[in-house]
Parts: sequence; C-alpha cells; structure tokens
Amino acid sequence: MDLLSPDFLLIAATLLLAGALTGILAGLFGVGGGALIVPVLYEVFGALDVPDETRMALAVGTSLAIIIPTSVRSWLSHRARGAVDDVLLRAWAVPIVLGVLAGALIARYAPALVFQIVFVLVAGINAIKLISGTKVWDLAPDLPTGPLLRIYGGLIGFLASLMGIGGGQISNIIMSLHGRPIHQAVATSAGIGVLISVPGAIGYILAGWGNPGLPPDAVGFVSLIGVCLFVPTTILTANLGVRMAHGLSARSLELAFGIFLAIVCLRFVYVMFSG
Repeated sequence: MDLLSPDFLLIAATLLLAGALTGILAGLFGVGGGALIVPVLYEVFGALDVPDETRMALAVGTSLAIIIPTSVRSWLSHRARGAVDDVLLRAWAVPIVLGVLAGALIARYAPALVFQIVFVLVAGINAIKLISGTKVWDLAPDLPTGPLLRIYGGLIGFLASLMGIGGGQISNIIMSLHGRPIHQAVATSAGIGVLISVPGAIGYILAGWGNPGLPPDAVGFVSLIGVCLFVPTTILTANLGVRMAHGLSARSLELAFGIFLAIVCLRFVYVMFSG
C-alpha cells in the first residue's frame, strides 16, 4: 500500500488515535492496553490484506511490543504514588517470564481461534466479577505464599502471552479474588506489564521468524509500522490515565474496567461467530 495514499493515511490516523486511548487505559486500569490494541490491529491488518492464518498472531505480537513503553510509563507513575506492591512483583518475576515464553512457543503453532477463545474467557470472567461487585468468588483474604503464588505468576504470563496483553486483566482478577484493593491491583499490574511485554515481544519475533504470510515491515510476528504509529501517543497519554485512576473511587474503577472488558469480549465473540 502507498504510504501517501488516502487509505494508508486513514489507517495511520486510526492507529495514532487508538494509541492515545491505549495510553489512557494503561494508566487508568493498570493494563498495557492490549485489550484495545489487539482488536484495532486485527482490523488494520485485515485492511492491509494480511492472511487470516497469521493476522491474529501478528496483532498479538505487535501488541506486546507496543505495551513495553506504555507499561513502563504507567508503572513508574503508579510507583511514584506508592501504590505498587514491589514484593509481589519480585516474587512473580521469574514465573511470569517462563509463562510468557511458553505462550509464545504455542503461538507458533496455534490457530487464530485459540487466541480468540482465551481472550474472551479470561476477559469475560474478569468483566462479570468487576461489574457484579460480588465477593462470592473471593478465594482468600490474601494471596498465598510459596509454590501456589509462583503458579499464579506462571499462569498470568502464559495467558497474557496468548492474549497479547500486559497481564493486567489476569493479575487484577487474581489479586481481587484474594482481598487486594482495586487501586493496588491496578498499580501492581502496570509493573507486571513490563515483565510480560519484553520477553513476550521477543518470543513472538522468534515464533514468526521466516513465516511467509507476513507483511514486508514485520519482524516475526511484530509489525514495525504498527509499533511506530502506536507508541508515541501511548506514552504521551499514560500519565493522564494514572491521574484519572487515583481520582476515582474503588467501585467506580471496578465498574469502568468491567464494562470496558465486556465490550471487548462481545467484539471478539462477534468475530468468532461471523467468520
């Protein structure tokens, strides 16, 4: 596609706008923004005639690369406010990275439907929990210690890698099911995004290396054009989202995040059943 054509300029404007929204979401909900990035990139790559068999994996891999600077900016901003549980981040670091690498390995062979099903299941469960505000699903008053805590870390990394997200959705629901307040869950999840995005992006580059169905700008399952157009506005708007998060009550933040996830889930359900 001609880089100066009206079609490409429209795509570029869409990616810049989506990047701005992603930055706000990263700060507001402690997520890397993958829940927005993946569906947007999925549609953009479709307009660019990327084959269906590689389209979803390319969207997920590019999302993970975009999340790197977004997550760093969001994590540093939340940490400056003293809301991040650094002890938990250190305990989860190694299991999360191992889970991410396992997810990237599966990405080389899994069909697009696997990514979509994982996305809808995890995000859908989180949406129901947050919107209902129920405590019925609470498992314990606090997170466990020892092997179970490390298993949680591996699960976060594995699912986030398949979904192309920073892990905020998954870590948020795990922390909220174990009595952690929503503001701490959001802030700590921003740091988890850093642990997931770096090895995840590298893993998807390796997983897609040499794939014949990729566009010319792609390095493995990462689109350089997608990264370059998304990242600038995400960095500019991430701190705005952090300020919004700390200005909301816990219940308002839960409802906002839950509604957002529900909308994204419905979009992917539509894709799954209309394709």
